[in-house]
Amino acid sequence: MASELIRQRLKELPNRPGCYIMRDRRGVIIYVGKAKNLKRRVSSYFRPGAKHAPKVRSMVDTVYDFEFMTVRNEAESLLTEASLIKKHKPHFNILMRDDKRYLALRADADAEWPRFSCCRIVRDDGARYFGPFPSAPVVRAAKDFVEKHWGIRSCEAICPDAETHRHCHADVIRRCAAPCVGSIDSDEYRARFDEACQFLEGKRPAVLAEVGTAMKSAAASGDFEEAARLRDILFALREMTKSHFVRKTPEMRRADAEKGLADLAEVIGLDKPPRIIECADISNLFGTHNVASLVVARDGLPDRRLYRRFKIKSFGGADDPRAMAEVVRRRYGPESTIAETSPRADLFVCDGGITQLRAARGVLREIGVSDIPTIGLAERQEEIVLDDGRENVLLPRDSEALFVLTRLRDEAHRFAITYHRNTREKSIRESVLDEVPGIGEAKKVRLLRRFRSIQGIARASVAEISSVAGVGAMIAEEVLKAAKGAGKEKF
Repeated sequence: MASELIRQRLKELPNRPGCYIMRDRRGVIIYVGKAKNLKRRVSSYFRPGAKHAPKVRSMVDTVYDFEFMTVRNEAESLLTEASLIKKHKPHFNILMRDDKRYLALRADADAEWPRFSCCRIVRDDGARYFGPFPSAPVVRAAKDFVEKHWGIRSCEAICPDAETHRHCHADVIRRCAAPCVGSIDSDEYRARFDEACQFLEGKRPAVLAEVGTAMKSAAASGDFEEAARLRDILFALREMTKSHFVRKTPEMRRADAEKGLADLAEVIGLDKPPRIIECADISNLFGTHNVASLVVARDGLPDRRLYRRFKIKSFGGADDPRAMAEVVRRRYGPESTIAETSPRADLFVCDGGITQLRAARGVLREIGVSDIPTIGLAERQEEIVLDDGRENVLLPRDSEALFVLTRLRDEAHRFAITYHRNTREKSIRESVLDEVPGIGEAKKVRLLRRFRSIQGIARASVAEISSVAGVGAMIAEEVLKAAKGAGKEKF
């Protein structure tokens, strides 16, 4: 049965593709998975009465907490999952041997006579990658098509020559442009190769239309076998070109982020792309342990050096707009020290709807910095919320601008939830001292100051505990017993 912590975490899951990481009580990663829909997939593990296989049941029983990250598509989730498994080697994951990795298509433009090859490892080696894809036939069919259509060589010789050509039939059956014997010069061959790459990136839809027309023509003439072959090719090509997650290189991430920032500036009416974006999120459990996070993106990419977290101090209970107002005041108010180490935002994002947005803008006006553009991001439909008379903006799901915002919002959410969970667990653990007879607030503070935490007390001896002023040997034994008992509890 899922713990209260797990049940709370399940409520945070979005209906989006992504990867999830399961951890045990010690914080060790025990399983990494991917999902087209995080909420549906992860929730299935903890559904009452679920009939899991023995290995899965053992894993679920071991899970103490989990975290997740959203991605843009299934291809990206495959690559992220593989990377995490390789890095952490979780106990419950099947080792991803090379024959278990998904296929990708590699295009090495630096070769003298470029060609395409299938691979199972995507490296940051300067080549262009298309995939990986869960269906190997899709990758192989796409490779076969582009080689035939553009005359790209398929031989594996690094520098093909006349001797290579003598043993090759691809030129004879018109599958290859035969650059090795001068049938085509280097510039024309490379132009063909670039066109093939553009097609795989989804930039030449007319080619797909040609295949579709040929398929219909074959069916109309009664050549159903050829029509079926072309149908399968068309399906593979559509799969390959519609979601071409290429490359997880920093350069490409920056290029995507720059495009997203430019699009975002246009959508919300900024004079220029926002170089610094801040996003605030509030987290509490039924009004207790009220905390907030402030995360920062620099040029569209998270900059963890500038992250901040807050304990909400001005009130108790659940009131997200009021908490948002406190965060903004502590960030930009006259008494704030954050401004000394953090650059001013070009865009401030509130995780939430119109009430959080109005609370933030109200404080900004009050303290005289109302020139900072401020928007809300409503999670239900990933909608950009405005309060200046314009209608809210619903961006396309594949928009780079939306991805910049949701990635930062998800990071704010993760940072706030982690801080909230740690605060709550620390409070619960420290409260065990309140139940020990003879331990009042002053002695509790002295014990925690000396041993730093309940875990520190649990590792101490009775003699060490009783050396704290006011704590005798008998009370020390009870303190040690309570501290060790707290370490066995699940929060």
